[in-house]
Amino acid sequence: MARNIDFSIGENYHLYGRGTDKRKIFLKKDDYERFISLLYICNNKDTVHISNLRDSTLEGVLNLKKEDDIVKISAYCLMPNHFHVLVQEIREGGVSKFMQKMMTGYTMFFNKKYERTGSLFESSFKSIHANDDNHLKYLLAYIHLNPVKMVDPHWKENGISNKDKVDDFLKQYKYSSFIDYLGLERKEGLIIDKNVLPEYFDDTLELRKYLDFWLSYCTKV
Repeated sequence: MARNIDFSIGENYHLYGRGTDKRKIFLKKDDYERFISLLYICNNKDTVHISNLRDSTLEGVLNLKKEDDIVKISAYCLMPNHFHVLVQEIREGGVSKFMQKMMTGYTMFFNKKYERTGSLFESSFKSIHANDDNHLKYLLAYIHLNPVKMVDPHWKENGISNKDKVDDFLKQYKYSSFIDYLGLERKEGLIIDKNVLPEYFDDTLELRKYLDFWLSYCTKV
């Protein structure tokens, strides 16, 4: 899987990929759940094929014990035609191996399920080096606010039309790590390691205020 920068141990990277021709890559609930399963199981120096597991559901995969992570995942968000992941490399070649396994595994699953062939994603995943605290804090907001456009498509141009509706949608959107940052218990919390990043926020209220700041800031710029 191609990349556009070199990766270094201990450094953080914003990774994102889009469907080829901007096509949707998640069509149903179990598509999202398969990708989330891959976020968990592909973060391992060994290769595990979900199709070979006795219980290949998301819950079944998250019940598996694994060791030897190759990256640390700080945040993620899945959107209908693209995804975002914030990771730190902890083994040499870890980011590239993780992305290759995850994107190849999901493409094979998707193509078999929907009886298609060929590439599902654009030719390469994109990566940006997040090398300072301000950038990392911004990425926590940017990644977790992505779903806002699903409920309020023109919020960046026109402002939030119904803030309560947006807040409720974000708190219930299962396909991102925002729920885990709110401190709510769920199995998917195993995927991320919030300890990788400094404690930017003392509590969830501070995090919500920071997200509100970016919601209002994006409206103005």
